[in-house]
Amino acid sequence: MKSPLLSLPGAVPGEGPDEGVAAHYGDLFREQRTLADGSGFVDLSHRGVVTVSGPDRLSWLHLLLTQHVSELPAGQATEALILSAHGHIEHALYIVDDGETTWAHVEPGTQGELIAYLESMKFFYRVEIADRTEEFAVAYLPAGSITEAPEGAVVRETPYGRDLFLPRTGLESFAAASGPPAGVLAYEALRVEAHRPRVGLETDHRTIPHELGWIGTAVHLHKGCYRGQETVARVQNLGKPPRRLVFLHLDGSEVALPGHGAPVRLASDGAEGRPLGFVTTSARHYELGPIALALVKRNVPVDAALIADTTAAAQEVVVEP
Repeated sequence: MKSPLLSLPGAVPGEGPDEGVAAHYGDLFREQRTLADGSGFVDLSHRGVVTVSGPDRLSWLHLLLTQHVSELPAGQATEALILSAHGHIEHALYIVDDGETTWAHVEPGTQGELIAYLESMKFFYRVEIADRTEEFAVAYLPAGSITEAPEGAVVRETPYGRDLFLPRTGLESFAAASGPPAGVLAYEALRVEAHRPRVGLETDHRTIPHELGWIGTAVHLHKGCYRGQETVARVQNLGKPPRRLVFLHLDGSEVALPGHGAPVRLASDGAEGRPLGFVTTSARHYELGPIALALVKRNVPVDAALIADTTAAAQEVVVEP
């Protein structure tokens, strides 16, 4: 969906999965500093919004999700995954329950597939599933923001800030009252800095939760069965994941950033060496310079110098080998 906030001064449209909202408003680093200082907001109205209501909603979702939600208190934020039968990540849900309805935002354009799966699992449970994307928009307020949520908004508060589910009709008035806008490129740079994975960027068709450090934050290890749990338990108890997420400090002398999917190799092997992984997200950070997340083979030495495409890269461990 195309956001009305693209009409704000300086707005440059996003691309790829963030098409439909502003990538930036003319000054990427200023926008990052604004968010880091606890000011401004980010328009995330392109994200899908799904609700589940009914008296069985939490106990039913508990059976399907990787997270323990059967007794989720009203107002408490959590995140959860839906896995395939083989334990591969299919969806990430960013959740809050308001006491009557469970709200979740998901990656843009994925809500239809998610709802189709949820509908197929309703059986005799008293739940109602709805796509609310056309009615509600997601906006982000950074940690430390003193901006008040508008009346009628559902608030999902996390250590990183607040996700607001706003009536779409109020998005423009919210923007006018919430300080300077920041684009998704600023939001993404801070996400990369915080090592937070994103489905569709840090994942491919075979990614499992252990590879991205989602155990604990999105996967509860002591709950009942759910689809894909056997893989989670097997890796947790008997082995190690085949790959691991790493944070990369990129050579700042390069003009271009390595794009999503760019191969990662050992620097000692050069640009023609065997790929050991790939860049998932790269960004320009207002303090750290060019940075990236990458998914590499578990046995890549943690002190090895790497190259991302043709750019020299020093790694920091995110997921222990």
